[in-house]
Amino acid sequence: MLDATLKSQLKTYLEWLTKPIEIVASLDDGEKSQEMLGLLREIEHLSDKVSLNIAGDDKRKPSFVIKRVGEAIGEMRFAGIPMGHEFTSLVLALLQAGGHPPKATPEVIEQIKGLKTKLHFETYISLSCQNCPDVVQALNTMAVLNPNISHTMIDGAIFMDEVSQLQIMSVPTVLLNDETFGQGRMTLQEILAKVDTGASVREAEKLNTKEAFDVLIVGAGPAGSAAAIYTARKGIRTGLVAERLGGQIQDTLCIENFIATIETEGPKLAAQLEEHVKSYNVDIMSLQRANKLIPATEVGGLHEVRFDSGASLKAKTVILSTGARWREMNVPGEKEYRSKGVAYCPHCDGPLFKGKKVAVVGGGNSGVEAAIDLAGVVSHVTLLEFGAELRADAVLQQKLASLHNVTVIKEAQTTEVLGDGQKVVGLTYKDRKTEEIHKVDLAGVFVQIGLVPNTDWLKGTVELSQHGEIIIDSRGKTSVDGIFAAGDVTTVPYKQIVIAVGEGAKAALASFDYLIRSGK
Repeated sequence: MLDATLKSQLKTYLEWLTKPIEIVASLDDGEKSQEMLGLLREIEHLSDKVSLNIAGDDKRKPSFVIKRVGEAIGEMRFAGIPMGHEFTSLVLALLQAGGHPPKATPEVIEQIKGLKTKLHFETYISLSCQNCPDVVQALNTMAVLNPNISHTMIDGAIFMDEVSQLQIMSVPTVLLNDETFGQGRMTLQEILAKVDTGASVREAEKLNTKEAFDVLIVGAGPAGSAAAIYTARKGIRTGLVAERLGGQIQDTLCIENFIATIETEGPKLAAQLEEHVKSYNVDIMSLQRANKLIPATEVGGLHEVRFDSGASLKAKTVILSTGARWREMNVPGEKEYRSKGVAYCPHCDGPLFKGKKVAVVGGGNSGVEAAIDLAGVVSHVTLLEFGAELRADAVLQQKLASLHNVTVIKEAQTTEVLGDGQKVVGLTYKDRKTEEIHKVDLAGVFVQIGLVPNTDWLKGTVELSQHGEIIIDSRGKTSVDGIFAAGDVTTVPYKQIVIAVGEGAKAALASFDYLIRSGK
């Protein structure tokens, strides 16, 4: 299954093994089992520290578990063939089982080792999901560090009966001890915060003791990361605080317009941004959701940002770069059936609707790209566009028109998502020309209608536009002295990664100039 290049790379990685490992496979006579057996034999032949046992008796076939010979570690099992986006998860599991240290801070490692409760995680994934590997790798890291923890990755495309029985319509979906634990991308720190209930309180107490920053950047997407790099290079005390590092690009599959990078993926670019920020003296604080901004009450005073955790941080200047999120339709049934047929990431969740009928709401680039991608997986796509014409680029519209299993309905206003109490079964839309209501029977609805800025927590502090964006001038200054903003959260037109990076750098330079000129 591995080409010569992959074999060569994997052989090099397996030379890092310091302890022998055993792969125990559970197989049947099916085609997928034979594929898995071929992959595992190739891996065995690449290192004398790897042995293969095909006498496993796990209920899921094909599957395999990776064990450390002579030493107990938590179970890391792969139910399915971890290729595609999950190949890196397989490589890391092999290395960590073989003694290569996980990439985590000493504090996080000790926190994982200190968990005493038995935790059995199961993660349902699709091999096309760019968010799934982060979850799989985080849970495997927890398992290899703590024998009380076990984790199984399950490819939903192979174990469709389980997916149907559990009504799983969004990946990654994580179960903990047979109960739903979470859906969507989660970092190791986020997972730990959910299972170690005292972690949030401890972190808030630590943050409350920090001295005031010269500049505090709220939001760590492209704009916030660029701002942090630029302020740190100026030698001023910089804090970067965010709910999640990387921001919205963590949910972006293919990026082909970031200058000097021909093609990359969102999670990869996010990791590179994080690595770049960490190369400077920046105090990075994650898993903190801002809920209140309190501007300084006097010239030369300190601004304060408060967070859901109870933490509070102060700074001489603040850069707001909290980005945007997917816009919702706000129709009956949307919230009730989110992750039960209502989805926002066609790349992640599309494979779960194989052979079924779905709809895409939105006729811009994102909507048309989603319809094109889904058409190769599902039986039929209905694309609903509110306006009289599609807004996507001409080349995308031409590709869409060539597909036999896509129906485009224009001037269609989605009015309701229909369900049977457990999953989506259809939607209704209004023909804006005739006012007639129509029903479409389907299994999934993919919402692709643009973005909304993350500014709910800022109302009443800085001036916002009618669309909720932070109003800024040419230097990134807001209506409040000493507070700047950058990226998709602002009124700057064209929400693009490359623009957000430039705006973050500009806001950083403006905040530094402000500190110098104000004598702070």
